[in-house]
Formats: sequence, C-alpha cells, structure tokens
Amino acid sequence: MAGNQLQVLNALDVAKTQWYHFTAIIIAGMGFFTDAYDLFCISLVTKLLGRIYYHVDGAEKPGTLPPNVSAAVNGVAFCGTLAGQLFFGWLGDKLGRKKVYGMTLMLMVVCSIASGLSFGHTPKSVIATLCFFRFWLGFGIGGDYPLSATIMSEYANKKTRGAFIAAVFAMQGFGILAGGIFAIIISSAFKARFDAPPYEVDALGSTVPQADYVWRIILMVGALPAALTYYWRMKMPETARYTALVAKNAKQAASDMSKVLQMDIEAEPQKIEQLEREKSKFGLFSKEFAKRHGLHLLGTTTTWFLLDIAFYSQNLFQKDIFSAIGWIPSAKTMNALEEVFRIARAQTLIALCSTVPGYWFTVALIDKIGRFSIQLMGFFFMTVFMFALAIPYDHWTHKDNRIGFVIMYSLTFFFANFGPNATTFVVPAEIFPARFRSTCHGISAASGKLGAIVGAFGFLYLAQNKEKAKADAGYPAGIGVKNSLLLLGAVNALGFLFTFLVPESKGKSLEEMSGENEDNGAEREADLSSSTNHKTVPVA
Repeated sequence: MAGNQLQVLNALDVAKTQWYHFTAIIIAGMGFFTDAYDLFCISLVTKLLGRIYYHVDGAEKPGTLPPNVSAAVNGVAFCGTLAGQLFFGWLGDKLGRKKVYGMTLMLMVVCSIASGLSFGHTPKSVIATLCFFRFWLGFGIGGDYPLSATIMSEYANKKTRGAFIAAVFAMQGFGILAGGIFAIIISSAFKARFDAPPYEVDALGSTVPQADYVWRIILMVGALPAALTYYWRMKMPETARYTALVAKNAKQAASDMSKVLQMDIEAEPQKIEQLEREKSKFGLFSKEFAKRHGLHLLGTTTTWFLLDIAFYSQNLFQKDIFSAIGWIPSAKTMNALEEVFRIARAQTLIALCSTVPGYWFTVALIDKIGRFSIQLMGFFFMTVFMFALAIPYDHWTHKDNRIGFVIMYSLTFFFANFGPNATTFVVPAEIFPARFRSTCHGISAASGKLGAIVGAFGFLYLAQNKEKAKADAGYPAGIGVKNSLLLLGAVNALGFLFTFLVPESKGKSLEEMSGENEDNGAEREADLSSSTNHKTVPVA
C-alpha cells in the first residue's frame, strides 16, 4: 500500500518525532485546555448564582437555582457544543481545517468574556444573558473537537499518532484543574478581603455584594489561554492530507510539508490525478459508505454517547455527591465565598488525583497496548467501580467510610480518562477517509454531547431524594443517588459491549484504516471483501 501512497503522506507517516509535533500538540491542546475550563467552571459557581439571584427571605437554606434554570445554566453550553461539532466538523471538510480553526477560537474568546459580563436588572435577565453567551461559547468549543483531532491525526506519524491525539485531549485535564485552582484563589482572596458570617447566623449578610464579581471573573478568565494561541493557530499550514487528498493540490501539500519536516518532498501531481481517477466517489450518506464505514460510525457514536452520559453526570454534579456524603458541609453552615472555595477544592482534588493522571496514562500507553484494549478496560472498570459505589451506597454515607467513597469515586474518573474518554476522541480521527474525517469526528463528538446533555439534565432530576420533602427546592422526587449510580453502571456496561464495533488503528496509516489506498479495480474488490472481515473486529 505504501507504493500507492503519495510521498508527502508517507513522509509524515514515517517522520521521527520532531519539534513541530510538540508545537501542534500545544497549539491544539490549548484549545482543549480552554474548552474544559469553560465547560466545567460553571459547576463551580452554580451554587453561588443561586445564593446571589435566588435568595428567599426567611428561608432555612440559602437560595438555589430553580430546576429549569439550573438545567439551562448547566446544559446550554452542551447544546451549543453539539451544534458546533456538527457544523464546524462539516465545514472543516468543505473549507479546510486551517480556515475554520481560527473562527472557533475567536468565538470562544468573545463569548467567555461576554459570559462574565452578563447584564440585567432582574435575576431572570442576568441568567438569560448568561445562557445566551454560553450557548455560543459552546458552539465555538464544539468546533474545536473535530478540528483539533483531525489536524493532529493528519500531522502525526504512524508510530505515535495515538499518543499525540490523546495528548491534545489530555489538556482537558489541566483545564479542569486550572478552573478549580483559579476558583480557590479568587474565592480565598475575596473571602479574606470581604469576610462574612455563615448563612445560619446572618442569611442576607452571608453573601457579600462583591461575590457577584467572583463568578464573573472565573468565567472570563477562560478567554486568556484561547487568545494567547490564536496567532500560532493562524501560522499553522493546512494539513497535507486535506491539501493533497481533498483539495487536490499536490504542489502546495509538498511545499508546506517540506518546510515543516525540513526535507525535500516531491509534489507528484500525476499520482494525485491517477488516485482521483481510480477512487470511487461515494458520499457520506451512500450505501457504499454504510457498507465500508457504517458499523465504525455506529461504534464511535454509541460508545461516545454512553461514555458521556456517565462522565458528565458525574463531573457536573460532583458537588452534589460530595454534599450527600458530607465531604462539603451543609450550605447553611457556610457563607457564599466559603462554599465556592469548598466546592472548588473538592473538584481540584479529584482532578489532581484521578482525572489528570488518567489522561496521561492513556498518552503513555495508547500506542503500546492499543485503543481497543484501553477502551474496553476503561468501560469494564468504570462499570465495576460504579456498582461498587452503588450497591453498598448506605455503607459509604457513614462518616468513617467517606474517604473510601472518594477513593472509589476517583477510580471511576481515572478509568474514564485512562479509557473511553480519551479513546472515543482519538479513534474517529483515524478511521474515516480524509474527505469525511472532520465530519465523522463531529458526528461522533455530537453524539457524545447528546449523552452529556442526557447525563447533565437527567442526573439533576434522577439523583433527587425519593421523598419529595427531602428533595431540593422545586424538584420532584427522584430515584436517589444510589439508584442513579446503578443506572450509570448499566450505561458503562453497554459501552463495553458497543466497543466491539470499533476497529483498532494502532500502527496503521490513516489511508490504510480508511481504505483510501484500496480503490483500484479487482484488487480493490478483494481488499474490500477482506476488510469487511477484519475492520469491524479489533486487532489487539
């Protein structure tokens, strides 16, 4: 197959790890750092928003966001992300990866700042403005998923491609960590300057007017890392695979990669013309695509969907789980800034001990043990630990056992990140043809965000106490935390099963995985019949 391959693509496949690989990881990764910061920092400040804008005089507990408002604030960015993944994924295949890459970043910068400047004279207008800007922030974040993954996969070599794409995604861990650390710093600084009594001592005085600046600053700082990398994104050349295989400009592809790889590469325009004549022109919604890649797309979409139901329902509502087991004190025993500090500290500890290490375990091992094995193992242990939390849930709520609960909870996060949370991002960028790569990654990622919406909205209601009187204000009775965790365990078990639809791409070129080197007459027919036998079955 290498004989069929363009020299410029072969040069990329066999290139040694060089400085430009690390540059690409940092440029693409800072987008993901920002994505994670922006998506997850909202969970640090939702309790504060409730205290500021939904205070009820004489109430026993501090104000909380009503169910519909909480669902909107937590979920609206995911709705934007889903739309952005589909739109920018499609646009990345139509206009090119580079042309669209800057648009997503600028949208993120502008909307991060605008989110913090949400205005209005009433709580309703402030929250409505916040939701509006967070939707468009999510839209920009959505574009970063297919574009960053596709760019990194098309720049990388065969040997370490998985690690490079996973490293871009792993910057999410640092983004979550940075959000928690920054919230700790800001809440501590404001608490030191504007100290206040707990809510049970002075309900109104427990939330100082300056607390309104805290959530705004936390949201706005997300614009900084994105703004700092904009210039470097614009300097990156278009990927050779897009230029050669989609735009059909062999000369430009060779020229760009000659500079990047610092070697002479032959343009080979005749080979591109020959490949173009031989290549079958099937579309995304054709029978041929369904025959070749239908099961693969089903595998990448279902596994990402199921993973994100579990991952985001856990991550967004960590603070509720910590409160339920007593790791964060009762809200009425704290003032507003103390509560932000406690929630941020708990989330930072989880990120530091399990989330970040999990990502980097994947980076270290993905090209050694393969995507399939890591994903299967991750889903398996997530299922085990989720059931281990859920079945003896009453045992974990006793004060002496809380640390054990946090350790088990951390392990589910560790195996999510040293598992399907990373691999579901990597694989769709490797197994589809160049002209559909960004679109198919966008479809897979959008399916994941649909799962995140189900997790975020569903868990909000499901985890409520079974007794209406003990449920949070404004919520109907739910099925309780225990039954919610059992349900998430079942979701992870389904993810394990659907992983068998996803092919192993370790050590293979992108063209080998997508079948783009197999489009030639009788040989192509033979290859197709054999590929349908081996591509849907993972190779260890």
